[in-house]
Amino acid sequence: MSKDLVARLDDKLRAKRESFDRIPVVDVAPLLDGSGKQAVARQIRWALSNAGFMYVKNHGIEAGFVDEVFAVTRRFFDLPMERKMALHVSKSDVALRGYIEPFGENTDPGKTRDLKECFDIGPERATLEGPFFGPNQWPEGFPDFQRLVYDYHQKMVALSRQLLRGIALSLDLPETHFEPLMKDPISIQRLLHYPPQNGHVSEDIIGIGAHTDYGNLTILAQDDVGGLQVMNRDGDWVEGTPIPGHFVINIGDLIQKLTNDVYLANMHRVINTSGRERYSIPFFIDADYDAVIAPLPSCVTEANPQRYQPVTCGAHKFGRFAASYAHLKQPA
Repeated sequence: MSKDLVARLDDKLRAKRESFDRIPVVDVAPLLDGSGKQAVARQIRWALSNAGFMYVKNHGIEAGFVDEVFAVTRRFFDLPMERKMALHVSKSDVALRGYIEPFGENTDPGKTRDLKECFDIGPERATLEGPFFGPNQWPEGFPDFQRLVYDYHQKMVALSRQLLRGIALSLDLPETHFEPLMKDPISIQRLLHYPPQNGHVSEDIIGIGAHTDYGNLTILAQDDVGGLQVMNRDGDWVEGTPIPGHFVINIGDLIQKLTNDVYLANMHRVINTSGRERYSIPFFIDADYDAVIAPLPSCVTEANPQRYQPVTCGAHKFGRFAASYAHLKQPA
C-alpha cells in the first residue's frame, strides 16, 4: 500500500492500545438462563461503574443471523444515492426513520463533521404519532432487507430487556425495576457505514465525533474492521477492538442520571483508518416517552449528593437529536 494512502492521525486522535480486558468481557449466559444472575450482576456493576462499556458473549443471538443482517446492510449502502435519498429521514418528520447521508447528522457539531451514512428504523406504526414513533421507510424491491432488519430489531428489544434486568440487579433493585418504565419504549435500530479515511486525519472530520449515547442502553454489533474508541477514566482513548461473536454494550445518559454518576455513560467515537469500508449495527433502547428518570435514592449519599433533576425520557432524547439533525433545527 502506498504511504500516501495510509492515514496519519493527529496526536489527539490516536487511541491507546489496550488488551481486551480493559473493556471487560461478561458472559451473560447465567443471566439469561437464570443459573447465576447475581454473579453476572456483580460483573456488570464493575464494568458500568468503571468503563461504562462491556463486551458480552453467549448472548443467544446466532452468529449466522447477525452475518445475514450485515450482508443486507452492505447491499443497502451500495444502492445508488438517489434510492437512498428517497428514504431520507426528513420525510419521516419527528419519527426520525430513514436514511441519513454523510454529514447529515453530526454528534459533536461544534467540533466534528461525521463521515458516516445511516439508516434508522423503530417499532412499526401505521401513522405518525410523535417523536420516535411513526411508519418505517423501506426500500422498494428489497424484501430480505426489511424482513431481516426488523427481525433484528425485535431480537434486540428482547435481549435489551434481559440485560436491563441484569443492570437492575447490579444496582440492588428488583430485576423487574425497568419494566414499568418500558411499556412502549423508544427504540432505534440503526445501520451504519463508515468510509475509510486516508492521508492526514484531524478532528474536524472523522467517522463519528466524540459523544455519549442519549438513552438507556446500546447493543452494538461490529464487523472486523475496528475503529471504535472509548475514553477511559484517565482520559485516554482505548480501542474497542471487535471480538467475534461478542456484542459491545454501553449505557447512555439516562442510566448515568438514574445512578447519579455511579454508572458512567462514556465518551466514544469512531475513526476508520483501516483502508476498508466499516459497517456496524447499533441498537438503542430507552424508556417510554413520558417515563420520568430521576436519581435512585440508593445512589444519593452525603458523599455523592444529587446531581440531576428528574427528566422525561423522550424530551431528553429528542433534545439531543434536535441538536444533530438539520431538519429539526428551528429557523433563526
